[in-house]
Amino acid sequence: MELRGVDARVTTAGTHVVEHQPMSIRTREALRSIGVDAPLHRSRQVAESDIDSADLVIAMAADHVRWVRRRHPAAAPRTATLNWFAQNLEAGDAPLAGRVGALHLNEVDPDSQGDVPDPAGGDDNEYFTCARQIEELVDALVTRLG
Repeated sequence: MELRGVDARVTTAGTHVVEHQPMSIRTREALRSIGVDAPLHRSRQVAESDIDSADLVIAMAADHVRWVRRRHPAAAPRTATLNWFAQNLEAGDAPLAGRVGALHLNEVDPDSQGDVPDPAGGDDNEYFTCARQIEELVDALVTRLG
């Protein structure tokens, strides 16, 4: 898949999900507002194989980082929030593994990494705000990935 000019394989999954559920109407509308249309998307619990094969394990919140560290400790050095990666991953052509390793992510307090606030239970505006924030962070991360 090409992600805004970067060749990447992106897998989405959650840490505590009821599998195979469609996204909410408000989520779907918020995503459409930023040009993402995924009418067939269904929820999926992250699998060990997802974690094992990932170069980056990107979480939305500190709780997700802690969950990965508990369940998959070997992935801790390549797990952080989207906000953290978007702000701290060194940009450039150096191999990704080295740039990620230089972050010493297993030593970074998840609470200092910056969450993307979950809009669940909020109003429509919170969903649209969340979608825009994710779009901005993904754009920043893609720029850093090169």
